Amino acid sequence: MESRTALVEDLMERFPHVPREAVVKEDLLRGGIAFDDSALSGNEDGDVKPKSYFIFSFDHGTLPELGAAALRRPPEEIVLTGGPYELRRTVVSVRVNPASPWRVVGSELTLEGRPVADVELPPMPAYYRHTLANGKTVMETAPTIQWGYLIYLTVFRVCQYFGAKEECQYCDINHNWRQHKKAGRPYTGVKPVEDVLEALALIDRYDTGQVSKAYTLTGGSVTSTVDGLAEADFYGRYAQAIEARFPGRWIGKVVAQALPKADAQRFKDYGIAIYHPNYEVWDKRLFTLISPGKERYVGREEWHRRILDAAEVFGPRHVIPNFVAGVEMAKPHGFATIDEAIASTTEGLDWFMSRGITPRFTTWCPEPTTPLGQANPDGAPLEYHIRLLHAYRDALGRHGLRPPPGYGVAGAGNAVFSVSSFMDTLDPDEVTVEEAVPA
Repeated sequence: MESRTALVEDLMERFPHVPREAVVKEDLLRGGIAFDDSALSGNEDGDVKPKSYFIFSFDHGTLPELGAAALRRPPEEIVLTGGPYELRRTVVSVRVNPASPWRVVGSELTLEGRPVADVELPPMPAYYRHTLANGKTVMETAPTIQWGYLIYLTVFRVCQYFGAKEECQYCDINHNWRQHKKAGRPYTGVKPVEDVLEALALIDRYDTGQVSKAYTLTGGSVTSTVDGLAEADFYGRYAQAIEARFPGRWIGKVVAQALPKADAQRFKDYGIAIYHPNYEVWDKRLFTLISPGKERYVGREEWHRRILDAAEVFGPRHVIPNFVAGVEMAKPHGFATIDEAIASTTEGLDWFMSRGITPRFTTWCPEPTTPLGQANPDGAPLEYHIRLLHAYRDALGRHGLRPPPGYGVAGAGNAVFSVSSFMDTLDPDEVTVEEAVPA
């Protein structure tokens, strides 16, 4: 059996145009990281920023299976530098896997017992040390990720696509809700607008360097109503309140279903600058099988039409649909070869990018409580992820597009987007808040 070290180094050699940092990062994201007790946080009372479980578990085991990492949370993210690969600064979202050959011991990342990089753990931000008037924490209400760049507001902690015939087959949002509630952790189902505003006020007050540049409003899909509101008005009310209280302080983003054009306009009117109507997987057959709820309630072709409609509202550059990189190859229905999977995904990239829309992607974490995670515990091959980074960069250049706004600076050593390496792989291109917000 080929060692993981040999696999990583072979791909670095075969794909020299993909930064070494991205090869390491993708393997950490797809396969997870083990943590020595010395590298865990002290939860809310420690000096290390803990993992907030901001929407999905992003772990390779349930909380009871994580051992010490379930009691003393791992860090939210880690930063890698140096080592034998001379890594530039690389921000990586933490996905825990006690069986991973990658292990953080103190301030060092090892692979199969060999030191690979220096590790910086995220310091506890000043705003996490303050609580709301009702005793709730900022970490639970408005956690920050991407090394503080993004405030992640999961204001609806469950999804109304429910059960085997509706839930996306890679998604554990509903299970994550259940496991945190079972463990007795605070995990608010619907976050009151007032709580969100109070948490943001603490961030605004104590984030003196204004590291936080954007917020994302998101949560489960709404097929009926929440608090008596349909999806656009439910999520939009938060944006409206935030923009009224903190005008222009952050880039406002929303991750929601592909809604009719009138609802996209409502998002913009509420103050949202960037819309993420995620399409998850390009292939028509796989979309139906992997996202049955989205197929049932909207349908793939209508989903894509709505993305194009949203581009007329926000401008194509400000509509950034996500896909889950790797599920294209998931058994039992996925593509059998990397060539087929890359060809299909590239077809989707070209379809959107030819219309000025720049998708982005998250590296699939095969969470064990999901159907695809159970059938594919190792996720997709690392080579698929590296070739996708190459294909994505080529597609962007082919269509004359720049990195999408709202993600900070691109380029290895600069990027803060932590759940895939697409920003690490692109040329540096700083996007200002002003440029990111359409007039």
